Amino acid sequence: MEVRSIVLGPGESYELRLTGRGARGYVWTWQVGGDADVVTVAEGPTASGDGLPGAPVERSYLVRGRPPGGGRARIRFAQVRPPYPDEAPYDEFVLDVEVTAVTGAA
Repeated sequence: MEVRSIVLGPGESYELRLTGRGARGYVWTWQVGGDADVVTVAEGPTASGDGLPGAPVERSYLVRGRPPGGGRARIRFAQVRPPYPDEAPYDEFVLDVEVTAVTGAA
């Protein structure tokens, strides 16, 4: 499992790319912990693979810092097969996000 840490300001975004295995029935899911209200996560555009059947496809996710900021969230991505909820994830990725607080409000 890879762990990455980033710092965002309110309104700033970060694009995370993860290799998908949709042809094998796997999807990426995510859960936000910590100060969950300081970030949003949304699926971005799918980058095309090499076009071969069963080839991995890169998935992108946009993480955005929400105003007013001032918190830390941990986003856990897990690659799972929905029909088998008791099966361990095929892969996991953790993104630790610090969102800086808005300063100098007028």
